[in-house]
Amino acid sequence: MISVSATIILVLVIIIGLVFALTNGLHDASSVVATFINCGAASPKQAIAVASIFGLIGAVVGGNLVADAISELIDLPTDAALLTILFAAVFGATLWNLITWKLGLPSSSTHALIGGIIGAVIVSSGYEHILWGWAELIGDSHQITGIVKVIMALFLSPVIGFAIAFFLEKMTKLLLRNARVSINKRINKIQWFIVAGLAYSHGSNDTQKIIGLFTLALAAWSGTVVHSAPLWARVSGGIVMFMGTLLGGWSIMKTLGRGIFDIKPLHSLNSQLSSVSSILGANLVGAPVSTTHVVVGGIMGVGAGDEYKMVHWGIVKEILVAWCITIPLSALVSAFIYTITTVIFNVI
Repeated sequence: MISVSATIILVLVIIIGLVFALTNGLHDASSVVATFINCGAASPKQAIAVASIFGLIGAVVGGNLVADAISELIDLPTDAALLTILFAAVFGATLWNLITWKLGLPSSSTHALIGGIIGAVIVSSGYEHILWGWAELIGDSHQITGIVKVIMALFLSPVIGFAIAFFLEKMTKLLLRNARVSINKRINKIQWFIVAGLAYSHGSNDTQKIIGLFTLALAAWSGTVVHSAPLWARVSGGIVMFMGTLLGGWSIMKTLGRGIFDIKPLHSLNSQLSSVSSILGANLVGAPVSTTHVVVGGIMGVGAGDEYKMVHWGIVKEILVAWCITIPLSALVSAFIYTITTVIFNVI
């Protein structure tokens, strides 16, 4: 067995964490600009510039509620042993993100990270060290917390996004039934502001997940309580996440922008408005959600609201399958990584 210092494991956690943020960008940041680009409102370079700037702002000033929710999912001592668990968790999540990105499936980075945490903690310490939240939910207080809170947010957010987008599509079609084609120019201009808000909300929600993990890692390394991640963690997480879009999120953009439904400017606007509403609402209650899930829900909503038969439900089915298998498979991968790591290395 090879002895490795806790500092080296901390550095590895940060490096793999930033790689995870990069793959998160390949998935979720691509979702932010997919309809914006495919409806012709902006060029890829323009869309990425807007998403990068406002996403970074969201990462830096978006608060700590989501990060706190992630860091409170486990009940373990903050010591060197926790670093190995976090390393396996984020490594497993990153591998799953890379697989689904290669396949062009808009999977959830949040699902992958939650699955990674669950797998690594169960194999290392037992299932009782995960804050599931079932007892709190059915208890006298009926408190929604832990994994229950995360799962509810992840599954309810796209449903809410679908409902809002469906309603907006029906309403705007009625209100604009006599409008001229030239109105699309105004709609495209409005989208610039909505995409900026969506990028901000994405940065303030998704980047906080990896920031929460960094906070746990720093606490485990130092042996002291760390209430919030330093500024460098926020800035680096925001920058790296949106670099992911530049490095190859195009297959996912194509799936979201054209694969589910043929997006026009009004569709894009309505799906963006529904996505912003869902994610900002999640931020207010500190619930980690998947931007990809919310955007997919919005696109499905506008498609169903406009022409149900024109929605490519076969692709939607593939996406839903990917959603369902992400947590268990990423949990298995992280559990395997943890087992191999502890056999080879001894953290001191």
